[in-house]
Amino acid sequence: MTYVAADERYDKMPYRRCGCWGLKLPAISLGLWQNFGGDRPLESPRAMLRRAFDRGVTHFDLANNYGPPYGSAEETFGRVFEQDLRPYRDELVISTKAGYDMWPGPYGEWGSRKYVLASLDQSLGRMGLDYVDIFYSHRFDPDTPLDETMGALHTAVQQGKALYAGISSYSAEKTREAAAILGALGTPLLIHQPSYSLLNRWIEPDLLDALGDLGVGCITFSPLAQGMLTDKYLSGIPEGPRATQNSSLSPDLLNDEALGKIRALNEIATRRGQSLAQMALAWTLRDPRVTSTLIGASSVEQLDDSLGALENLAFSDDELAEIDRYATESGINLWQRSSAG
Repeated sequence: MTYVAADERYDKMPYRRCGCWGLKLPAISLGLWQNFGGDRPLESPRAMLRRAFDRGVTHFDLANNYGPPYGSAEETFGRVFEQDLRPYRDELVISTKAGYDMWPGPYGEWGSRKYVLASLDQSLGRMGLDYVDIFYSHRFDPDTPLDETMGALHTAVQQGKALYAGISSYSAEKTREAAAILGALGTPLLIHQPSYSLLNRWIEPDLLDALGDLGVGCITFSPLAQGMLTDKYLSGIPEGPRATQNSSLSPDLLNDEALGKIRALNEIATRRGQSLAQMALAWTLRDPRVTSTLIGASSVEQLDDSLGALENLAFSDDELAEIDRYATESGINLWQRSSAG
């Protein structure tokens, strides 16, 4: 049957401006890092993408190597876009990134002009798009001049293959440098995508201030700390989820100290009438400098639970003070090396 988007899709989702710029994003956006690769039947990601748009999620975030296998999340999105979402292209914000390993050889990762622009062309081909709305440098490249990487983003915008330029996992210092380079070229830096959660607060000392000063938007990823901030681990490590597979979440991170924090935070969430995941998402949105937070999903039911965070975004001062007792750094920032430059 032909997909027709829900008439009420914009009724409940709040939209926030990216820094000082005109583009607005939904408070919660959908990332396709996990569970949208070629290893899953199409109907599962298709159902999640349709449900997300029906609930006002207009922003879908990808990268060249999302899968598995690499590139297959973009291919999956492209198939759903062609079947269901193409009539709504002008209502969507679609982003992709280049920076991590994608193909063999010296030109298959990092931030050279050759890699960045070739990657974008490949991404557009996989998704069946003429342009993406946001194109990111996925990580800072310490061996390539920042002028070269930012120049490649500028070229992508000038060619009409991207509407806006973004960066991900850059330090505050490098963010200021990147914004200055892009500004001089005439392509403003729209947005930064850092990791951020109750257990990973690295952006608070400097980066958020830099983004506020520069008028750059902020969209946080991994707000559930690779799944730690859910009800999966309240009773320890069960069989089956990512923690037992030693992928993006190592079992070593789920030590007694971390589990104690998670259980205490869960008690606060329960008093707020939320799941731990819902409170964790709402908490990342408490700062007005944060434009949006990125969720993943493995099912429509999990997607709906995450979007339930929107029903209670307010925190009292007492709640925030209590949360701060347990929301402390837990050694889970897998992207620290990139942001350190």
